[in-house]
Amino acid sequence: MSEASEATGKVVKTDSEWRKELTPLQFAILREKATERPFSGEYEHETAPGTYVCAGCGQPLFESDTKFNSGCGWPSFTAPVDGDRIDEQRDLSHGMIRTEVLCSRCSGHLGHVFDDGPGPTGLRYCINSAALKLEKK
Repeated sequence: MSEASEATGKVVKTDSEWRKELTPLQFAILREKATERPFSGEYEHETAPGTYVCAGCGQPLFESDTKFNSGCGWPSFTAPVDGDRIDEQRDLSHGMIRTEVLCSRCSGHLGHVFDDGPGPTGLRYCINSAALKLEKK
């Protein structure tokens, strides 16, 4: 079974391995870049303190104190735990120009980041609930 590469720390698995570990919705989002329906995610209205980790590899991504209610239909955060925990790439799908957010450890699709968030960053990380797991404090 594939594990994190010792040289890079990256998690690399086959689709078959991912399918065994993830729910069908998690697989569709993390591995196939799908999006859950707005206002349908488990964590959209969650207010418990804790750390949101990647549902694919467990890497800490966002702290609950950076979560805010943006009204967009998905959990929103102002900043990741650390900038090296996420990767960003240009997304030209659906006739839009957006910035896709990926887990830097397993390359799982998390959602998108927009520049219309509150201070201090002015960013809104719009993240699929199914791409996350909340480790409550």
